[in-house]
Amino acid sequence: MACWAHARRKFFEARSSSPADASLILEMIRRLYEVEDRARPLDDDARRALRQAEAVPVLDRLREELDRLSARLLPKSALAQAVTYASNQWKALCRYTEDGRLTIDNNVSERRLRDQAIGRKNWMFLGSARAGPRAAVLCTIIAGAKRHRLEPWAYVRDVILQLSVDASPDRLADLLPDRWALAHPEHVLSYRLEESRQKARRRDQRRANRRPVK
Repeated sequence: MACWAHARRKFFEARSSSPADASLILEMIRRLYEVEDRARPLDDDARRALRQAEAVPVLDRLREELDRLSARLLPKSALAQAVTYASNQWKALCRYTEDGRLTIDNNVSERRLRDQAIGRKNWMFLGSARAGPRAAVLCTIIAGAKRHRLEPWAYVRDVILQLSVDASPDRLADLLPDRWALAHPEHVLSYRLEESRQKARRRDQRRANRRPVK
């Protein structure tokens, strides 16, 4: 898989030298993200169906535009480099439309990894060779809690207590953060959820104010 956020950034950086062509590509990428906004609350099968119906035609047109640009751009121009990057990654960039479990970019993963990068020097020495994998597991569990806007300590504490009683595979599924949140709504950080909704509304409004592709 490849990340559309990375591909988009290269076209965004090419706007100063090729404003019209870069803006057209950015507008088509915006339409892909509009599809994702509507696909996000759906289940995996419905999300895939929506992408196949609405994102794939945009991708087909985008591919035609990349081929057109590639034939006439100077190889070392910023836009040509953006086109080359997207063309070389094309199959991986389209992979997300084939499986509803996949995402259009890896922004969420990178935000979670940023926590590790910030604390890297603090965690340089873990005490033993076995402590490293254990720390990785714990950080992964905490990252899952944060993603689902759970109070991390309440989630981790309950998971540890539950696993000490029953660690069967069936029980593990019930302890996934999304399922745990449904069973423990009192530990969902509702104010963070509202912050995310407000951010999404502002983003949707910005997109609605942009010029649509003709």
